[in-house]
Amino acid sequence: MSKQKVTIGHVFKTIIWPRRKLLFIGLFLIIISRAAGLVPPWATKPFMDDILVNHQLDKLPLLLMGVTIAILIQAITSFLLTKILSVEAQHLISVLRSRVQKHLLRLPTRFFDNQKSGALVSRVMNDVEGVRNLVGTGLVQLVGGVLTAIISIGFLIHINALMTLFVLLPMSIFGIITLKAFSIIRPVFRERGKITAEVTGRLTETLNGVRVIKGFNAEQQEIKVFEKGVDQLFQNVKKSLTSTSFVTSAGTFLVGLASVGIMGLSGYFNLTAGEFLQFTMFMVFMIAPIVQMSNIGSQMTEAFAGLDRTEELMNIPIEDDGTIRTIKIGAIKGDMEFKDVSFSYEEGKPVLKNISFKAFAGSVTALVGTSGSGKTTIAGLTASFLNPESGMITIDGVDMNKVSLDSYRSQLGVVLQDDFLFEGTIRENILFPRPHATEDELQKAVRAAFVHEFTERFELGLETVIGERGVKLSGGQRQRIAIARAILANPRILILDEATSNLDTESESFIQDSLKTLMQGRTTFVIAHRLSTIRQADQILVVEDGQIAERGKHEELIERKGRYFQLYTYQARI
Repeated sequence: MSKQKVTIGHVFKTIIWPRRKLLFIGLFLIIISRAAGLVPPWATKPFMDDILVNHQLDKLPLLLMGVTIAILIQAITSFLLTKILSVEAQHLISVLRSRVQKHLLRLPTRFFDNQKSGALVSRVMNDVEGVRNLVGTGLVQLVGGVLTAIISIGFLIHINALMTLFVLLPMSIFGIITLKAFSIIRPVFRERGKITAEVTGRLTETLNGVRVIKGFNAEQQEIKVFEKGVDQLFQNVKKSLTSTSFVTSAGTFLVGLASVGIMGLSGYFNLTAGEFLQFTMFMVFMIAPIVQMSNIGSQMTEAFAGLDRTEELMNIPIEDDGTIRTIKIGAIKGDMEFKDVSFSYEEGKPVLKNISFKAFAGSVTALVGTSGSGKTTIAGLTASFLNPESGMITIDGVDMNKVSLDSYRSQLGVVLQDDFLFEGTIRENILFPRPHATEDELQKAVRAAFVHEFTERFELGLETVIGERGVKLSGGQRQRIAIARAILANPRILILDEATSNLDTESESFIQDSLKTLMQGRTTFVIAHRLSTIRQADQILVVEDGQIAERGKHEELIERKGRYFQLYTYQARI
C-alpha cells in the first residue's frame, strides 16, 4: 500500500473548501467571540487606575455593563459555534465512514483474504474520527487563537514595545519546539492507528472463536496475545504523551520566564498598577491561544495521521470501476465456457493450469477431486470473485472480464461451504437477496428448502433470532436457510459449494429433492465430496493438481475405472 502522506492542499480541497460557508460563519463568530474576550483585560487598567485609585465611581456602571455584554456575547457565540461546526464535523465523520465502507465492499474478494475483519472495522470507525478537528471548532479556534494573539500583541506594543519584545522571544522558541514536536508525533499517531486496528482485529477473532478457545483450554494463550497488543498500544501512547508533555513543559517554563522578566521590567519602566495588570492580562491572552494552538495542533496531527490511513484504503483499486467492465448484460441464457484458464494465488504457485470446459445453459457440472485440487477456485472464477491470470471465461459468448459485475451477479446464486448467516431472524436471512419479495415467494423458498420442517417447532417460527452467524441453529438448519436464500434469489447461474456438507442423513434426503427443483433450468456448478450426490450431473469434472484429469457422466467414468472410479469406490467402502 502507498505510504504517501495526506497533504494540507488535498485536505483543503476535499474537506475544508466544500464546507467553506459554514467555516466562514464559524470564523465570523470566533472573531466576534475573541474580540469580546479582549474587553475584560482592557477593562483592568481603567478599573485599577480610574475607579480603585482615583475613585471615579461614575465610570463603574458603564464599565460593568460593557464587561457583562462582552461575556454574554462570548457565551452566545460559543453555543452557536458548537451547534454549527461540531454538528457538521460529526456529519462529515458519518459521511466518510459510509464512503470508506462503500469502497471496502467494492474491493476484490482477494483483498479480504489477507485482512482481519476487526482491523477493517477499526479503520472504518476510528481512522476518520480525528477529522472533526479539521471541520469542527478545532480549526476555527486555531484561526481565532492566531487572531487573538496578534491583537494582543498590538495592545502589548501600545503599552510597552520593549517589554513586548522580551515576551515574544521565549514564545518564538516555544513555536519552533512545537513545530518540531508535531513532525515527530505524526508517524506515532499513524502507528497507533495500525496497532489499534490489529488489537481490535484480534479481539474480534477471539470473541468469534470463543468456543474453539474454550474447547482447547486456550484462554491464557489468548489473554497473553491480547496483553501483548495492548502493551504495544500503551508504549505508543507513552511515546506521544512524552512528546506532548515536553511541549507543554517547555511552554510552561518559557511562559514563567516571560512572567519573571515582566515583573522586573515593569519596575524599571515605572508602570502604573493598572498598566502592569493590563499588560499581564494581554500577555496571558496572547500566550493562552499559543498554548491552546499546541493542543489543537496535536489533535490535527492525529487527524492527518488517520486520514493518511484512510487514504491508503481509498487508493486501493475497486474490482469494477466501470472503465473495463462496460458490457451490461440483460437476462442471460447461461452458457459458460472456460478457455485455457490459469490462476494462482501466489506468484510461481499455479492453482489452475490451462483449464478448458463448457457448461451449457441449464446443465449441471459437478467438480470433484481431493482437497486443494482447485475445485473451489473454479467456483470462485465462475462467481467472478477471482479473475483468470491467463485464458478467458465467457458467459453466453461474452468475455466475463468485460461484463459489468452488477449485471452478472444479479443473476448469480451461491451456497458456499461456509454457510454464513447474518445476525437477525430466519426471515431476514432468507429475504437477504430480495428484501421486497412477496410472502408467497418467501414461503415457497422456505418449503422448497424444507426450512419449515424445523421452524414450525420454534415458538416464533421465521421470526426466531438466530444469533451471530446463526450460532443458535444446527449446521444442517443453517445450511437449509442458505439454500432457501439461494432459491428465493432465483438465479440463472447457481454455485453449490459443499451445499449438503453440514446435513445429517434425514436433512440431506430433504435437500436433495429441493436441489433438483432448484437446479432445473439453471446452469449449476456443484462441488461435492459426497460423490453419491452428483450421480445425475450432466458432466463431472475430476480436478487433480489444477488440471482436469477426467470428464464425463457418472456411468462413463465408472466404466473407465480411472481416478473417479477410485474416489467413488473408496467412498462406497467407507
